[in-house]
Amino acid sequence: AYRTIAFVFPVWTFAVIAGAIWAENAWGRYWGWDPKETWAFITWVIYAGYLHARSTAGWKGRKAAIIGLIGFVAFLINYFGVNFFAEGLHSYSGV
Repeated sequence: AYRTIAFVFPVWTFAVIAGAIWAENAWGRYWGWDPKETWAFITWVIYAGYLHARSTAGWKGRKAAIIGLIGFVAFLINYFGVNFFAEGLHSYSGV
């Protein structure tokens, strides 16, 4: 799991930053606290905490697995829950 998260984290970081830049060009603001933006940021913070705990505190095994699982749940909420149950620019609950 560590290698996967270490690979995906920079990609996720780029996606959040690129989305903010695109939002500035499209809507005139970098961040609007849309549910999708917020959950993308929450997921980013969880995985940043995971990588930080693994590299500085030496968390391995159960502790690291729990944080990784929490991050995966946040990802699933972001991918499925926000799209269908929340209202915002990125929601499809009315479809």
